[in-house]
Amino acid sequence: MKQIIKLEKCTAEDIITSVAETVGASLVEDGLDLCFEYPDKKGRGYFRAITFSHGLSALEFIVNPNVDIRFVFDNCDINSLMLAFNVEDDVTLIDSQDKTHKKIEKLNCCLFSSGTSKYYSLELARKKINNIFLLIINRKEFESKLSHLNCDFDDQNRRIFMDLNGVNSFLNLDYFSLEVGKLIEEFRHCDVENFMKPIYLEGKTYEMLTYQIQYFNNKADNENTNKSIRKNTIKKIEKAVEIIEKDMDQRINVHTLAKQVGLNQNTLQSGFKKLHKSSVNEYIKNKRLEMAKVLIEDSDLNITEITYKIGINSRSYFSKLFKEKYGITPSAYIGKKKNQKVKSA
Repeated sequence: MKQIIKLEKCTAEDIITSVAETVGASLVEDGLDLCFEYPDKKGRGYFRAITFSHGLSALEFIVNPNVDIRFVFDNCDINSLMLAFNVEDDVTLIDSQDKTHKKIEKLNCCLFSSGTSKYYSLELARKKINNIFLLIINRKEFESKLSHLNCDFDDQNRRIFMDLNGVNSFLNLDYFSLEVGKLIEEFRHCDVENFMKPIYLEGKTYEMLTYQIQYFNNKADNENTNKSIRKNTIKKIEKAVEIIEKDMDQRINVHTLAKQVGLNQNTLQSGFKKLHKSSVNEYIKNKRLEMAKVLIEDSDLNITEITYKIGINSRSYFSKLFKEKYGITPSAYIGKKKNQKVKSA
């Protein structure tokens, strides 16, 4: 059995409303957020939609349904621009014209739009972790924002953004950087409150959009000279990240790390540059400092204990790195946190 959800309007709010009606869930409105928990009898997970200004909206969900679900982007008055970031198991994009099924794999971004001659459908598989972050742009409304910016468009971006009614269908599928993955996590786990929250979330969506469009454009410019990172290499780089995060208290040697994941050092370094925008050592340093900040906030460890916990042997060197990153020494940050606790007690 398969649930077919035909969408006549392609905004995050319309999609989440159609899904909720189909599965018999009640929508909950909380500020900008429109969300629902997936009914236990139908599977597990949640859907969340947020609408911003100028035709931009975001739909994100993590769902493990009992049946396949197919979103059919057909009969829409305006064919929106879609950026689907896949964080987990494969999902499928189906072409109505030639019936081809294209896999959107883990860490893939699919930029697509249905046109007047054909449309796309997005299918979620039953008993799988469907973890998708979807940016949706109504280009007719978005054009007013672009016009204020007085933008110049090359042919590629004109085709993407200035087809205001979505007459032409197109599809672009490739990996997204782990920097974009970090932005998705920051969006999902936003701890900003009050009027700053919608500003923060909208900013994150524009960062994702900017990163991915730049990536697609750069790839188009350099496709004859640069090779894309192979899927197998990306998996090995992911493995390297897992090792780094697991062994944070150990001294990590780039040469040894490369051997552990089956890559040479140059490939590992270039892969980190492309996916993380940093060298391996820079990535390790930033992860250690992020972990130190969490330990200061959530534990009673002193600075010396934290220093060794993150794999740095020198307390003075740790203090120097921490201040460079956060603009405050670890001692001062601990004092600041203690004062906040006293005031809130």
